[in-house]
Amino acid sequence: VQLQASGGGLVQARGSLRLSCTASGRTFSSWIMAWFRRAAGAEREFVAAINRNGGTTYYADSVKGRFTISRDNAQNTVYLQMNGLKPEDTAAYYCAASSWMTLRADSGSYQYWGPGTLVTVSS
Repeated sequence: VQLQASGGGLVQARGSLRLSCTASGRTFSSWIMAWFRRAAGAEREFVAAINRNGGTTYYADSVKGRFTISRDNAQNTVYLQMNGLKPEDTAAYYCAASSWMTLRADSGSYQYWGPGTLVTVSS
């Protein structure tokens, strides 16, 4: 499966952005989808994951209550709505796909990755 993320940009603190990730290839609904991010000089970290039918989600504590992950299987797209952005959310954001049966936060569980989209939050 090929993944392509979009929607990054420059936003002021407390602003909002919505990231999109469109998949091609194998049936999109067969994959657990997730977002990860990597800030400059930092390790890649888990942000959010969503199960195959969109009914279950899982968030990192740092974004819980501010970010919302969703998916549209008819459009082969997963979204990340980011509200209340903070400067510490500045990072390259990556979407990923996993064939595991449960939602997971470890990057090693994800088989496919898209190129990142950069989010910059100014103070």
